Amino acid sequence: MGFLNNLVARINGNVIIRNVVLAVCAIIVFLFVVTILLNLFTRHGQHKTVPDFSGMTVAEAKPAGRNGSLRIEINDSLYVPTYDGGVILEQNPAPGAKVKSGRRIFVTVNSFKQKMVEIPYVTGYSLRQAKNNLEVAGLGIEKLVYRSDMATNNVLEERYDGQVITATSKKQAEMGSNVTLIVGISEDAAPQAVPKVIGFPLKEAKSRLWEVGLNVGKITYGDGVNALNEKEARVYLQTPGQGQRVTLGTSVDLSITLDEKLVEKNSIASDKAAREEAARQLEEEEQKNE
Repeated sequence: MGFLNNLVARINGNVIIRNVVLAVCAIIVFLFVVTILLNLFTRHGQHKTVPDFSGMTVAEAKPAGRNGSLRIEINDSLYVPTYDGGVILEQNPAPGAKVKSGRRIFVTVNSFKQKMVEIPYVTGYSLRQAKNNLEVAGLGIEKLVYRSDMATNNVLEERYDGQVITATSKKQAEMGSNVTLIVGISEDAAPQAVPKVIGFPLKEAKSRLWEVGLNVGKITYGDGVNALNEKEARVYLQTPGQGQRVTLGTSVDLSITLDEKLVEKNSIASDKAAREEAARQLEEEEQKNE
């Protein structure tokens, strides 16, 4: 005790040392208080396991979320006919994730019905422009039907649900619906090279085929691909293959997968086959010209 008394006396007797000691003590107290507050507000060490909200309505999910001090917020909506309207389709963070108490869980819910859009009138447009106008409206192409005409890839007629669309039709359809286009083809129209669509999402692959005057044929879904993750899948197989020359209106069958390695492997093989096909076609042309 005598040592401590002497130390206190020396500190009190020296203004500089006393101020330094007080400053150090203030810093220690400040850091202690800050640490307590940070732990309080960030709930340090308090982690919750995110439940699986899929299939629940938002009204059902909110009480379940509150049990884990989680907040449910609608981030987006889709329309998937195979699911009931209003149920949660996707969530972020995913089920099983460890999060802090109070974390917001963003969910995608299924709409009760698909949005209706007016079908744009595209008769008289080029195929490319017609396709673009339809896609902007949220529609696609059911089928390209080619008919003899002086102008190749000029849209001669547009049909939806068996009805001809006119400039005054004002016909509406569910977003995602497809229309049939009657397209012209001249007698001297050249065969069309099949574009490479391996590696592309299904939606973009379809668009690329329509743009060059080809139809989308049979679509094969790989293991695990469904309506919810289809946008993440990629085309890994197409028939006819990349670079092959076919008549306008030919259908191209597509297969999609979530397996990135399979997509990469087939993409390399497709490029190789296309180079070989191009070399073969060039050789045939040279033989014809001899």
